[in-house]
Amino acid sequence: MRVAIGIAVALAVQLTAAPADVSTAEHKRINEAAEVLTAIHSVPDKDIPQDLWEKSKCVLVVPSLKKAALVFGGEYGKGLMSCRNAGAWSAPIFMAVGKGSWGLQFGAQAIDLVMLVMNDRGMSKLLQDKVTLGAEASVAAGPVGRDARAATDAQMQAEILSYSRTQGVFAGINVSGGVVKPDSDSNADLYGHGRTPHEILADGASPAAVQPFLQALRR
Repeated sequence: MRVAIGIAVALAVQLTAAPADVSTAEHKRINEAAEVLTAIHSVPDKDIPQDLWEKSKCVLVVPSLKKAALVFGGEYGKGLMSCRNAGAWSAPIFMAVGKGSWGLQFGAQAIDLVMLVMNDRGMSKLLQDKVTLGAEASVAAGPVGRDARAATDAQMQAEILSYSRTQGVFAGINVSGGVVKPDSDSNADLYGHGRTPHEILADGASPAAVQPFLQALRR
């Protein structure tokens, strides 16, 4: 009897892990990124303007961007990015973000970071091995509210609009100097080795593990 129970438990563990071989930390990252979007969408007057959201090509969410040594030289975070594919959100890829000149204003506290990629150029740049925001991809603090009619020319022309959430306050932030790149190890865990970020985003199939994030994108 004990042997049978042990076999059943082992099979259950294997079946649970089958859809995506992601770590506990990666599962946590997926769920926290979904929670960030759900929280900001729950307050329309302090949300990303709907028209900008609908025009965006990709959305990158980095929950709990925090201070740590020896990673990109200071603040760092990891998150998820999904892009529009034939009118639907693509299978997301894991991304890593390193600090820029904006890091000091946060001291040691963690923030949530949201980036809207507004055109194909911005998307292509973020999918490179590494891109520096503000130098290789134009970025601006995004406007907040129900619509974007008050957005500045710089905001409307930027390839990327960025936002931060800290202590419940959601606002635009200029993340110039930050470094963004695909998180190759985590993407390999979720999708297997040998697949490029472009291939993952173009694929219509999304693992069950990322469904909370995709659901949160459908505001």
